Amino acid sequence: MATAATASATAATRFTLLAGAGLRSRISRLPTAVRFQRPRGLTTTALLKTVDLKPKELGQPETLDYRVFLVDGGGRKVSPWHDVPLRAGDGAFHFIVEIPKESSAKMEVATDEAFTPIKQDTKKGNLRYYPYNINWNYGLLPQTWEDPTSANSDVEGAFGDNDPVDVVEIGERRANIGDVLKVKPLAALAMIDEGELDWKIVAISLDDPKASLVNDVDDVEKHFPGTLTAIRDWFRDYKIPDGKPANRFGLGNKPASKEYALKVIEETNESWEKLVKRNIPAGELSLA
Repeated sequence: MATAATASATAATRFTLLAGAGLRSRISRLPTAVRFQRPRGLTTTALLKTVDLKPKELGQPETLDYRVFLVDGGGRKVSPWHDVPLRAGDGAFHFIVEIPKESSAKMEVATDEAFTPIKQDTKKGNLRYYPYNINWNYGLLPQTWEDPTSANSDVEGAFGDNDPVDVVEIGERRANIGDVLKVKPLAALAMIDEGELDWKIVAISLDDPKASLVNDVDDVEKHFPGTLTAIRDWFRDYKIPDGKPANRFGLGNKPASKEYALKVIEETNESWEKLVKRNIPAGELSLA
């Protein structure tokens, strides 16, 4: 894990290019690439091209040592959380696949490890699995963060869960762990998990055959009937077999519009910016 000094230097370098014209405007002008500083003291600044990013497995699946790193065209590790740009141009966003559809291993970005690789979650030293397969590709929006110190007045004053924002991608293709896809948001579900706000952004991959047909929450019901209810019910109930209470949902227990989903993405991106600039204490989170 990177030292505090190294992480601070990395975060500072990452944001040097964002100075001057303002964070938001500079990010919007870099839709498919971002300049980033190599961690651990290397000084070469490279242009990160998302088309060159590939997942690299270390260890055996379904073991405690298994990790899926993201590497660039030169084989160098990059962080799927910090280094992949959020925006993909033309209103689309990058999405990192953690859990492929029709699988049950609870994979997630290791937010406390250098380069934040994807690993299988554990509980009391044991690998975690969902009680049944998840029916959609599931993962995260890079460069977002749900701030655990910030209460959301729209959702019962719930505080963020200290993780990147989750995405439920409803396309027909089964993706792979570590894939970087371009998606467009369609809706948002405000899940409350043990008192913490855990947003679920419903989206579709731009390469899906139905992508051009769906542009907002009502289109999802028209072209993917029952899907929004199925997503809500799946995330509401998946902990019940383990003896835990059902999760709850804010915003009237209904999916919010695309416009609201974009608001969530914008706000959590701003929270991530504050985090990596160390305007908010990082705690055990890795910023490398």
